[in-house]
Amino acid sequence: MAWGDVAARLHARLLRMPEDQTARLQATANRDVLIVTGHVDDLPWVEGVDYACSEPAAPGLWLPTSWEPDMPVDLMGQALLDRFARAPLLLWHAPRAVLPLDRCLPVTARHLQRIQDEWAGH
Repeated sequence: MAWGDVAARLHARLLRMPEDQTARLQATANRDVLIVTGHVDDLPWVEGVDYACSEPAAPGLWLPTSWEPDMPVDLMGQALLDRFARAPLLLWHAPRAVLPLDRCLPVTARHLQRIQDEWAGH
C-alpha cells in the first residue's frame, strides 16, 4: 500500500516489472492511494511502501503489519463489515481510512494506464 508520492513510485515500479510477475498481482487505487495485493514473493519493493495482511481473528479484515489496534480485532472487524457491507476491508490507522479491497483488478498495462489517467484527472 502506498500513499501520495510513494504511490506514484510504486506505480512506476509496476510498469517496469515483467508481465509474468504482474499477472499474479491485483491492484486498486483512488486519488490518494495505490493498493497492490498478491503473494509476498511477487510484491514489488519500493521505499516507503507499507504492508498489510488479512487478520485471522477477523475474516474479511486486513490490517497494517506494523500496527496493533488497541481494541479486540474480531469486534472491530465485525463492526466495520456491518457498516460497510463489503469485504474484504483494509483498515488503515495513519491516515485513518477504511479501504474496500473487493474491487482489486489484475495488474495489466491497461489497468495501470487507467490508474494513471485517474490520477491525472482524465
